[in-house]
Amino acid sequence: MLTIRPLTKDDEAHWRRLWTAYLAFYEATVSEDVYQSTFARLLGDDPQDFSCLLAVEDGRPVGLAHYLFHRHGWKVENVCYLQDLFVDPEIRGTGAGRALIEAVYEAADAGGAPSVYWLTQEFNAVGRRLYDRVGVLTPFIKYQRP
Repeated sequence: MLTIRPLTKDDEAHWRRLWTAYLAFYEATVSEDVYQSTFARLLGDDPQDFSCLLAVEDGRPVGLAHYLFHRHGWKVENVCYLQDLFVDPEIRGTGAGRALIEAVYEAADAGGAPSVYWLTQEFNAVGRRLYDRVGVLTPFIKYQRP
């Protein structure tokens, strides 16, 4: 049975395993300082910090979602950015990713931020099949500072 719940301080090893796998998928690494500061921020109570939800199956975390509320220049209310979404490969296709996204939608609604958005790599075909069912593809193209 799958449940979605907030991250706790006792989840650090599971969270680290999941986030490391997520970063590896995108061929990224972060320093130990980033691991520590990110985990602390996920547990913090600053409204500018990220939040984390875990998908748990049979008592074991098998997926995560990191999300953040922030102001938007075109809206009065905040918007919600879903930054990271990851589910263990062996349980993909079982509804865990959808459950995490829907839980972020619920958190956004509860926080008064009806707009939720996220980015993904063009090559993320598996993720995009889910995203096409739970979201709307926009025409925006991302640029960043070199």
